[in-house]
Amino acid sequence: MNQQVPTTDTNRRQLLQIIAGLSDGVMLIEVDQTIAWANEAALAMHGVKDLAELGVNAQAYARRFKLRYRNNHPLSEDNYPIARVARGDEFSDVLVEVTPQADPDRTWVHRIRSMVLTDRQGEPEYLVLILSDATEWASAEQRFEKTFAANPAPAVICRLSDLRYIKVNQGFLEMTGFSREQVIGRSVYELDVLEAAEKRDLAIERLGQGATIPQMQAELRLPDGTCKQVIVAGQPLDLHDEDCMLFSFMDMEPRRKAETALRQSEERFAKSFRLSPVPTLVCSAEQQLLEINEAFLQTTGYASEELLGRTVEEIGFLDKDASVALFSRLEKAAAVSSIDVKVHKKGGELIDCEVAADTVLIQDKLCYLLVLMNITERKRSELELVAAIEEVMKDASWFSRTLIEKLANVKSINAQVPSATFTELTARERDVLGLICEGLADKEIAARLKLAPNTVRNHVATLYSKLDVHSRSEAIVWARERGLFVNEWRVKAR
Repeated sequence: MNQQVPTTDTNRRQLLQIIAGLSDGVMLIEVDQTIAWANEAALAMHGVKDLAELGVNAQAYARRFKLRYRNNHPLSEDNYPIARVARGDEFSDVLVEVTPQADPDRTWVHRIRSMVLTDRQGEPEYLVLILSDATEWASAEQRFEKTFAANPAPAVICRLSDLRYIKVNQGFLEMTGFSREQVIGRSVYELDVLEAAEKRDLAIERLGQGATIPQMQAELRLPDGTCKQVIVAGQPLDLHDEDCMLFSFMDMEPRRKAETALRQSEERFAKSFRLSPVPTLVCSAEQQLLEINEAFLQTTGYASEELLGRTVEEIGFLDKDASVALFSRLEKAAAVSSIDVKVHKKGGELIDCEVAADTVLIQDKLCYLLVLMNITERKRSELELVAAIEEVMKDASWFSRTLIEKLANVKSINAQVPSATFTELTARERDVLGLICEGLADKEIAARLKLAPNTVRNHVATLYSKLDVHSRSEAIVWARERGLFVNEWRVKAR
């Protein structure tokens, strides 16, 4: 850009006074590349106080200051702004980093444009470089670049003038599997980040306006042809004096997989809950029934609509005291097992049950899972066994065939832990067992075997442990079931 300037010394001084007060830096260069003058702003932008420290000409300036573009590519001396303007180049908004050769730790960023001042005949008289300090701006840009690159949230930036991507961070590359070369330079139509967006028309409209795009669900097509579900949002920004749009993303795939896994887990639980042959129910912390399986309904005789939504206390299928004790223990210990309770069936009939309960979270709410085992038959068998033992103990010297069969039947109903075999007993333990079956007391056994009474008691305790029995009558039943001491039984029976 050529401009004429007054040639009189008075006008020249006035011009320099005006320039000196500008906030922009101004350097006047003569045609032979001599640095003729610089204002205070230009000197400050180089960290010097007088013209001599800048250098008398372009060569001296190059020896004092190292210039490079912002991509760290150094400028050769013939591409310094002074050399370019001397060749007649006109340029604007050239960004260069300026570092003193004597102080490499100091750097400024200059935005430079050129101007040519001509005399009345139109001949170049002065070459002008106009500098503005862009150091703070460049520092902010650098911080943005570092933040953008380091941000783990996936993001891309597209230029609004041509809708092409100019930046992409590592988070986006890792989320999608694209390489940087597959993104940079492509348009938003080639790599459509708004594909299948729930409000696509709105997003396209906002993109065209350079306005904020609200969060919305969309799908990203990946290099392998599959799609990934994401949440996308757009934020307009000014980058290097260009209008751009920052697209940021949230990967919804882990959440979708977690939701699928949770749903499948809930389905498996629901199926096992419904199909379990053991009566089971789920109630809230307030004891309100939420879920009941078919086995519970069949056992108690209730219909589901009579139970769901009501509390344990309202229904009354548990005794009040037992219910209070059960839930009190659950609140303290979070889980209980093997508690005997009486359960009221719909018609009022009582059944014996063994309850196990645990604390579970369902939809982030604390609930209780109760499992009931109907042990009514087992209890009845135990009572029959007690009655049989009491009958035996009336006269342990004889057993009728009917009684023995009754004891055997009771034993088969009440499954026991496998006990020792007869051959695993010592000779002395066999003798003691045989005398027990004859109905002898400990003192009588001690006299018969010529042992101390304490020794006999120790043998009896060992027998109980090996046979997994708890009384003489159970030991007698154990021996009879195995056909032991048959002759003695026959003699006694007679």
